[in-house]
Amino acid sequence: MTTFDDYAARLAAGGTLTEAEIRELAASPDVLPLGMLADTVKRARHGARVTFLRVSFAPLEGPVTVEPSAREVRLTGVPASMNAALQAVSSARAAAGARTLSAFAWPDIEQIASGDIPGALEQLRGAGLDALAELPLDVVPDAAAALDQLSGAGFQQARLTLRAAAGSQRLDLLLTVEALRSRFPILKALNPLPLTLNAFRPTTGYDDVKTVALARLAAPTVACVQVDWPRYGPKLAQVALSFGADDVDGISASDDASEGRRRAPLEEIRRNIEAAGFAPVERDGRYRIAEG
Repeated sequence: MTTFDDYAARLAAGGTLTEAEIRELAASPDVLPLGMLADTVKRARHGARVTFLRVSFAPLEGPVTVEPSAREVRLTGVPASMNAALQAVSSARAAAGARTLSAFAWPDIEQIASGDIPGALEQLRGAGLDALAELPLDVVPDAAAALDQLSGAGFQQARLTLRAAAGSQRLDLLLTVEALRSRFPILKALNPLPLTLNAFRPTTGYDDVKTVALARLAAPTVACVQVDWPRYGPKLAQVALSFGADDVDGISASDDASEGRRRAPLEEIRRNIEAAGFAPVERDGRYRIAEG
């Protein structure tokens, strides 16, 4: 019988767990050993470093205002048509400058592409779009085909997300990610917690940190396992960092310190990462360590 120490030693040496072993660990109600193993994988790859990204969120309609500290501009909302999407991207590109520009979910592309998804992606890329904001595994029936089409259109990065998968559905989805990563180098990140929160069936903190740990164990070569700051907040994010997450997405790019310097977004994220025992490092929207 394989013991926890055997698993830990294997992971610390750069090995991986089998699908059967991950499923066995997932079936246990004891989440702490799972978190410790996920933390071992994370530290073997990143040490004590935790990255974070400051984002300017902007609606599709209306002028795009970009905070000077933003490393990425992310458009929110669903385009009514391909023309509307292209106009929004072109306008946001002008405002974003050299910053990464992301927008849309894969189902949005399917809706506006009029049957020509590769052509739609090429047009959006040509208009200045750097990345899709969402590629939800629980909504997209063939994630491999989607990543293939993104690669073919010239996109250099992609992240996988979950839209609303319940805790019982997540593991099967997460176990598909490593094979996708081996085929598609553009796959840079996995955000394993649902981006849509169900008020009638809210997830528990137990389920959420367990999902983060399983994501890191199931996809050890994916560079970033993310937790979403605006949706899950500092408390869950802090715990998730000890359960395998290594990147905090969606930090406000505002430098507002009206409530005191320690409450400013940049100071708050740094303080929370340090309090969890890690070293905060800012990155840009292309998953590179930020300069300056």
